[in-house]
Amino acid sequence: MHVLLKIQCRNLRELFKIDAADYMMSICGNDALRELSSPGKSGSVFFLSQDDRFMIKTLRKSEVKVLLRMLPDYHYHVRTYENTLITKFFGLHRIIPSSGQKFRFVVMGNMFCTELRIHRRYDLKGSSLGRSADKVEIDENTILKDLDLNYQYYLEPSWREALLNQIEIDSKFLEAQHIMDYSLLLGVHYRAPQHLRSLMFYQGITADGLEMLAEEDPLENEISNYPQSLVLVPRGTDDNSVVVGPHIRGSRLRASAAGDEEVDLLLPGTARLQIQLGVNMPARAELIPGKEETQMFHEAYDVVLYLGIIDILQDYNMSKKIEHAYKSLQFDSLSISAVDPTFYSQRFLEFIQKVFPPNSIS
Repeated sequence: MHVLLKIQCRNLRELFKIDAADYMMSICGNDALRELSSPGKSGSVFFLSQDDRFMIKTLRKSEVKVLLRMLPDYHYHVRTYENTLITKFFGLHRIIPSSGQKFRFVVMGNMFCTELRIHRRYDLKGSSLGRSADKVEIDENTILKDLDLNYQYYLEPSWREALLNQIEIDSKFLEAQHIMDYSLLLGVHYRAPQHLRSLMFYQGITADGLEMLAEEDPLENEISNYPQSLVLVPRGTDDNSVVVGPHIRGSRLRASAAGDEEVDLLLPGTARLQIQLGVNMPARAELIPGKEETQMFHEAYDVVLYLGIIDILQDYNMSKKIEHAYKSLQFDSLSISAVDPTFYSQRFLEFIQKVFPPNSIS
């Protein structure tokens, strides 16, 4: 079993184009790992390598069993779907210090390893019970949750379709593995955070009673759904001009505005960034209108998104079934996280579809 595990982990690192020497230096080199505050309630401890490339998480014995059980299928899935958004695992290790207590930990890719600053972080499950941040003051390190999300994110239509399709594929894989309680980890970079440059829209009513969105300074071209300060450029021939970033694999995204060519993201003050599913994705963030529908103005921001599916090692075991039964007596069963994997995946996808709605401006 240990020999097979080593071979599978090595194959995964090769698949994800992780150099063995770099991997060892990042994890076991002279630079100390940075401990992070745990964003969850599992009791796991998180560390980040000094180069920001790798996230290290301690695992419970039950999580190790789940990972070992699903590892062959996981390997097949990530090999088959190169654009998968599921957490990239690079190694499962165990250390036994002089105290004799075993520590098991998994090494994963850091989804937020980017030269761009992550201004907001969201952990989204599609459930509502207890899904809000505990902190009163929100900063860049706060892990926000479903009820804290007050923006929707508009992507280029073909990108949205590809994103939702991949999330459905990934969630169906997790459902087949009897996994639930996973999340979409979403990182948001605001292009102009110093003053949060906004586009003001006036919401009017047309003659036939249909709502209409009109910009104060309407764009002249057909790509008005694109963020205005984020420039898409056709894929360059000089690879040295592109910041590839760690753990990038899969195909670059194409854009209809560029003649359906593969495109890069060009930002003032940075190099060209590869746009791939879940990585360096430019979008327009719009404030979700309040329930009272009396708000005449709302704001939109140019953003760059980073996202992936995390926490995929919780199966729907007996303790989760008991938790579901107990909480269902007190709360709406649709609002709790501990639900059957089939229902969980359906609810998860429906919620994500609302986070990334179709473009309202053509």
